[in-house]
Amino acid sequence: MTPRRDEVSIPAVQALHLAELVRRWGVSTSTLLRGTGIEEAELTDPSRRVAVDELVALVERARTLTGEPGLGIYFGLRMQATSHGYLGFAAMTASTIGEALDLATRFAPMLTLALTLSLRREGSTACLVLDEEVDFGPARDAILLALSIGIWRIGCTLTGVELEGESELACPEPPYFARFRAGAPRVRFGTGQNRLIFDARVLSLPLATADAAALSLAREQCERAIEALGFEGRVVGRVRGSIPRTGGGFRSLDEVAARVRVPVRTLKRKLMAAGTSYSALLDEARLDRASRLLRSDRRSIDEIAFTLGYSDVANFTRAFRRWTGTTPAAYRRREAGERTPAGSRAKSLSAGRGPRSS
Repeated sequence: MTPRRDEVSIPAVQALHLAELVRRWGVSTSTLLRGTGIEEAELTDPSRRVAVDELVALVERARTLTGEPGLGIYFGLRMQATSHGYLGFAAMTASTIGEALDLATRFAPMLTLALTLSLRREGSTACLVLDEEVDFGPARDAILLALSIGIWRIGCTLTGVELEGESELACPEPPYFARFRAGAPRVRFGTGQNRLIFDARVLSLPLATADAAALSLAREQCERAIEALGFEGRVVGRVRGSIPRTGGGFRSLDEVAARVRVPVRTLKRKLMAAGTSYSALLDEARLDRASRLLRSDRRSIDEIAFTLGYSDVANFTRAFRRWTGTTPAAYRRREAGERTPAGSRAKSLSAGRGPRSS
């Protein structure tokens, strides 16, 4: 579910890093912040956050003052794991790149709701997907480039290896990017999605800073931060609304957890406390879609079963009978009969062609 714009913010320390970057162009922090409503002393306050509109205005002001439209690239190249607090510390102390990325996808909400991260493995390829939950307006290119390059840069630093791969960004290619093409990671623009794509073997690369004890402490802090966000009372509705995909199909538990910004383990616990589970809500979503397709769709029951994610019609039929006490075929006939005009239905019945029982 998409957060309201006024719910979205980032830690103020990221604005501090931007202020440190623009000093290279002779722009002081006081000059950068002038007229923004952000006080310089607030940038080091761990509790201070910057709203998305403040962030966009700050990035655009920085580009204007420096005369450098490609600031997002410079920001990404300077990014460090330590820039992200306990989440960065947890990633640093993970055993492998895969574990670090799993932590990032689970706990990214403690940093911001502006983007949702999900890690996908497809055979020999893996990709980290960045879903935009808000409109970044004129700063979109800078923010997406900073994040995609920053994640790549952190990965290289933690492994000590120049990682290969490419980025796909949904935004159009900005005119200034040609100046950076040779030195920046490979990027393709206008793809309709934001992804970092790489060989799946990268996930098993060990981190030089791995520390199991430190990781346990950092993960505990991240869990507490997520708990503090407070999803109680809304979690069932958020999960229910996140399971169906707009274009068809259903999201996995991991995908739903990333979308509602709750770690999988925490989400399971909250659903249990609410008297339900992901499986129960998935069944509910499947029944809702199955009922609608059987009532209004001309596809065969086999095709509907496949659409709902079942490997064969027998599994779909067993599930549907468990949900409703009847079969998909009987349900379709019954619904079709109820939609028949009264006169036609009476004529059909009088001719001995009434609805058959399943």
